[in-house]
Amino acid sequence: MKKTTVFLVSLLFAVNYSFAQNNCSKFYPMEEGSSFQYTNYDKKGKPDGTVDYRISSVSQDGSATVATFDLRYTDKKGKNLFDSNYTISCEDGTVRIDYESLFPAQMMQQYSEMDVEMDISGTDIELPNALDVGQELPDANVSIAMSMGGIKMNTTIDQMNRKVAKKESVTVAAGTFDCYLVQETSVSKTMGATIEVNSNMWLAEGVGLVKQESYKKNGNLMSRTELTKFSK
Repeated sequence: MKKTTVFLVSLLFAVNYSFAQNNCSKFYPMEEGSSFQYTNYDKKGKPDGTVDYRISSVSQDGSATVATFDLRYTDKKGKNLFDSNYTISCEDGTVRIDYESLFPAQMMQQYSEMDVEMDISGTDIELPNALDVGQELPDANVSIAMSMGGIKMNTTIDQMNRKVAKKESVTVAAGTFDCYLVQETSVSKTMGATIEVNSNMWLAEGVGLVKQESYKKNGNLMSRTELTKFSK
């Protein structure tokens, strides 16, 4: 269960700002066929796998624009670990992520085959179309209740203290981008264990996430993610 929690926290960071741009959102790309690749690095700066995203469909649901993201996670040896998809919506100047859809279908299938009952609830991540230095962003959270053979396990993940710290230029493999630096703290609790992660995320208009660094509570670097490919 702890591995599941760590995975979910990592996945939330990975997809947190991987959005696209259309008439609804000036900040995040939302065009069918757009693709992104992010490379993850460990605390020593060594490659630790990649995540490839592709926007497979964009549709209208009333006044909301809904996009489906397909993703493939590959480990550092090039082995495909899983494929999944999730949805985001944009309405009235705000982008929202469906928390439940972030769980890979393969993982959900495995739990089902193990007779594990799972209930997921929470508050969607909300992201405004425009960012300003000093701006505070809404908190978000997710709760996962799992039950197997009479044993119950509960996990909560809270994303808090979300704020826009400054603007600066950032260079990664995919190019050089003018970015907003967004900082936040994520606290996960499961089976008596608490994991606190502080993150710096650099976002560019029309692209989304360009770079991310995650730190332990004591300030030590845990991992880094960078945009290595981008097309639309």
